[in-house]
Amino acid sequence: MAVDVGTGSARVGIFDLTGRQLARCVVPISLHRPQHNHMEQDSEEIWGAVCQASRAALAAAGVDAASVRAIGFDATCSLVVRSRDGSPLSVSYGGKPEHDTILWMDHRAIAETDECNAIDDPLFDRFGGRLSVEMQLPKLLWLKRHLPDTWARAGLIFDLSDFLTWRATGIDRRSHSPLASKWGYSPEPPGVRPDAFYAQIGLQDLAEKAALPERSHPVRIPVGPLSGPAAEALGLTTACLVAPGLVDAYAGAVALFGTDASPAGSRAALIAGTSSCIVMLSPDPISGPGCWGGFRDAALPDLWLTEAGQSASGAFLDHIVRDHPAGGIPTKDRHRDLLDRIAERVAEEGPDFGLPISVLPDFHGTRSPISNPLLTGAISGLDLDRSLDGLLRLYWRSCVSLACSIRNILDHLPAKAGNPQALFLAGGLADHPLLSQLYADATGCVMHVPDGCDAVLLGSALHAAVSAGLFPTPETAGAAMRFPLKTVRPDPARQAALARDHALLRAMMRHRDELSALM
Repeated sequence: MAVDVGTGSARVGIFDLTGRQLARCVVPISLHRPQHNHMEQDSEEIWGAVCQASRAALAAAGVDAASVRAIGFDATCSLVVRSRDGSPLSVSYGGKPEHDTILWMDHRAIAETDECNAIDDPLFDRFGGRLSVEMQLPKLLWLKRHLPDTWARAGLIFDLSDFLTWRATGIDRRSHSPLASKWGYSPEPPGVRPDAFYAQIGLQDLAEKAALPERSHPVRIPVGPLSGPAAEALGLTTACLVAPGLVDAYAGAVALFGTDASPAGSRAALIAGTSSCIVMLSPDPISGPGCWGGFRDAALPDLWLTEAGQSASGAFLDHIVRDHPAGGIPTKDRHRDLLDRIAERVAEEGPDFGLPISVLPDFHGTRSPISNPLLTGAISGLDLDRSLDGLLRLYWRSCVSLACSIRNILDHLPAKAGNPQALFLAGGLADHPLLSQLYADATGCVMHVPDGCDAVLLGSALHAAVSAGLFPTPETAGAAMRFPLKTVRPDPARQAALARDHALLRAMMRHRDELSALM
């Protein structure tokens, strides 16, 4: 069984040992926005959604609970705050104790991020030269300063994937995957806790408040078996072993790299969702501006992981749908309906559909190639059209800008990363043929898209199978659990049109800089 907790839902998949997806069930989770840049969740609601999806998936798959030998959890890098006895503690000015989780994309700690980045420390080298507001340390510093009562009572603070494994087993073992990539632990497992750096930024008591271990837990060693209460809630048995937690995008990399034997340097994974992550695995560490990494064994053993990406992609498209008069609620079905309609219009009108609209999609800051949460987006070429047709044009041009932005990130990767010619595309709406073709055309890369399989869930399942000893190595697991991929190649005619769209994106970036200089 694999559990993937994203920004808006918990997804559970059940796979056999040939990689066949037997069932996939999704349960939504709430997001609370008490004020601008504050985004909070309820970890008990998240756990309840996981349990509901687990039972539904078991029923849909028609498998006996005792046959589920291992479970893997991956999640966004959100921050769960608990007291010493494990009770939820509020992370909200409103004081609601159930709001105990700061979402990964929460930007409340911008000032604290700047303060951290003013320090000169070699730790920054593996975070592109500066910490991101999306990481845990600035959020923890904000919590200590602004909610002192919560900080005083804190005794367990988790990355979300570690919270889930703790909730499932009752055992507190923090995985190397989030600790190295988001908490500053040394990059090779077992990672060492950076106490000196914590003290420099004013978090000298963090190890005590978060119950952080001196060293991270290797991703190949299981956390332990399901506890009795957790097994009952999930519909499983206590014979089921729990794998260490993974960062959600890294689980996608496990599936896409673990089941493909081509050289690591020739390809990258593009995991799309609320944000978009470009994940590369290589035999040597890669670091540079706008990149996080390298972190060894954060996904697969003996390989160094480097990450880049967009702070908001799916979230930006949600925003477009929600705010347009013809949009409505941005459900996945609504997005698919819009893309289906756009595909018909693009087929009729060609690559100029949607012009003269041009979009700079940085509505929630940027992660790569520059890490700056204060950068903003823009839309040019709007008129007074409030119709569905107007929405289709704006939505499509937003998709084009996101795809061109991915090309811009690839163009600015460190030289050591090479020039990936193949992208494994997974997550979100990546399987829609219009988008997979768009990303092929915009990046010039051959796209490999999972066919009939949720790659992120499969990555967690493959990881769990190896951790539980069902396969001796990830290589043998990948060979056994390989899944079909559709290949999408760039269309030269569309690439010529997209050259103009790349130029428009660069022009809007320059104009943003010029306007900022006048303010």
